[in-house]
Amino acid sequence: MGAGVSSDLDAQKGTTNFQLKTGLNDVPESCISSIFMYLDPPEICKLARLNKAFRGASLADFVWETKLPSNYRYLVEKVLGRNPDSLCKKETFARLCSPNRFDGGNKEVWLDKNSGKLCLSVSAKAMKITGIDDRRYWNHIPTEESRFETVAYLQQIWWFEVVGELEFEFPPGSYSVFFRLHLGKPFKRLGRRVCNLDQVHGWNTKPVRFQLSTSTGHQISSECYLYEPGNWVHYHAGDFVIDDSNPTTKIKFSMMQIDCTHTKGGLCVDSVFIYPSEFRQMRFK
Repeated sequence: MGAGVSSDLDAQKGTTNFQLKTGLNDVPESCISSIFMYLDPPEICKLARLNKAFRGASLADFVWETKLPSNYRYLVEKVLGRNPDSLCKKETFARLCSPNRFDGGNKEVWLDKNSGKLCLSVSAKAMKITGIDDRRYWNHIPTEESRFETVAYLQQIWWFEVVGELEFEFPPGSYSVFFRLHLGKPFKRLGRRVCNLDQVHGWNTKPVRFQLSTSTGHQISSECYLYEPGNWVHYHAGDFVIDDSNPTTKIKFSMMQIDCTHTKGGLCVDSVFIYPSEFRQMRFK
């Protein structure tokens, strides 16, 4: 009887030892991949470092396809100039998360690496600016403070108007449009940031009017005084909504101050940003 009990204990002990040896490497890749579908991209990349099984699961196309926007094939063709089927889905996501320029390098698109949401930026060089070719009024100045390495600087003018257009295929959702502006002329002196405010004037006399319209029928207009000299400010021009029935949408955005009773000047126009509306408070609060 004692021998029987001893044998049973040995068997249980052996079973216990066998169970203790079971680890993460024994989890099927298909199960791990199914879990990855519910995680954010940065979390997937962290877990992929655990072991070979997790790394293999992190490469599954069906995982990364859930992180890509619905228009990713359009983005790969238009922005990367590649056949969407020539890249695995993880590489597609990684490439689209990097800022990619198009339309002569004056527009930029990227995916937010946490959510896979689409973001866009349009340089001042891609916009129609009244008087831009007259050096008495405007200059393009180089700066490290712009993602496009240059901004349009207004010295002085009576009629101020900036207009931009974009035709693009957006994933369904709500988007917000912002003008990135700066009162004053920033520059470096002895390695330190300095801002010349000598030419800033006229912006507290009358507000600037921002307008936004789309080919889907959205029309928005608002007015705002420019503020915070010496700092970059994102001025909200309006929101628009894209649904599944809009393959490509044409957007027109503008800002103007055309009261010719006074001049205005000392303004840097950098770019226009288009973000998912859910990012608005996160990015620009």
